Amino acid sequence: QVQLVESGGGLVQAGGSLRLSCAASGRTFSINAMGWFRQAPGKGREFVGSIDWSGGSAVYADSVEGRFTISRDNAKNTVYLQMNSLKPEDTAVYYCALRKTGRTDYEYWGQGTQVTVSS
Repeated sequence: QVQLVESGGGLVQAGGSLRLSCAASGRTFSINAMGWFRQAPGKGREFVGSIDWSGGSAVYADSVEGRFTISRDNAKNTVYLQMNSLKPEDTAVYYCALRKTGRTDYEYWGQGTQVTVSS
């Protein structure tokens, strides 16, 4: 099994910054990628970005490109989401997820952490 725990959420003013962390534990031998998703009230879950575990290349949704940065620490099995120039529309519960090698879907999910951006 794999367990994911997010941290770092909170309340921030528009234009501010926040850094989220997600630590994976358990059976973490074959990580292909870790990603970030978010869900605002009344909306579906939205892809934010992901990072390849071996090469470290990252991809982002258009809505956060240039403002958010994903990084990882392989030794700690931890992924980070640095969020800058935050906007009220970034307000959501943020989830991290893990995809194993040989899989196309993210099968392991964290509990989520609330990010609220005030005007």
